[in-house]
Amino acid sequence: MDGGAYGAGKSTGKFDIIAFVKKPQVILRAVSWLFAVIVFGCISSQGWEKDHCRYNDDANACSFGTVVGVLAFLGLILLLAVDAMFENISGVQHRKYAVMADMAFSGLWMFLWFVNFCYLSDAWRKTEIDESEWGESGVEAAIAFSFFSIGTFGGLTALAFLRFRKGVSEQFASGYEPDVLGGGPGGQQGGQYPSYPPTEQPQMPPGDPYQQPPFSGQDQRAAGDFHPVTY
Repeated sequence: MDGGAYGAGKSTGKFDIIAFVKKPQVILRAVSWLFAVIVFGCISSQGWEKDHCRYNDDANACSFGTVVGVLAFLGLILLLAVDAMFENISGVQHRKYAVMADMAFSGLWMFLWFVNFCYLSDAWRKTEIDESEWGESGVEAAIAFSFFSIGTFGGLTALAFLRFRKGVSEQFASGYEPDVLGGGPGGQQGGQYPSYPPTEQPQMPPGDPYQQPPFSGQDQRAAGDFHPVTY
């Protein structure tokens, strides 16, 4: 495949599962998906006790952590589906929008995981812990994996930004959208070719405003000296 657009080559219509699972963004997305499951799973199962949030009895802390985890879970599934179809998207603009959406979502959730980590950590720090209470490991695990998610979503944001910076190579643009880079296959602006025949006329020799006649002067003289034959 010659050329590429936003980190992928030209569309082939085939799906290679081995190459797909080896992509860095797919690996990071799968890890981030697992972390999101752990966070909202731990909060849902061990973060509540008799309708009281165990993070300093702050219901907003439990609700915020659960919402961030669930939305991250759903968003990552959608982005994994986009990754699976990405190489079969021939439109350059569609690829650009997909990469921009990935970069925006990953960057936003990196920030939300940071907020969630700080929020839960501060609430748990203020909580009076009873040694007889159960489920402390799950409550602390939600805090820990919120912190880990900051790093994974930061990596996803960086990968999306690098793909956006790559843009469209000249080979891909000439094969799919000739005017993406402002020039066509022939190197003309907008894919236009020079008009034929050329509008400029050849230069005449100086001092001779007219072209030479089709016959030379010697031939004209020979024709003028011809006399009819008398019988």
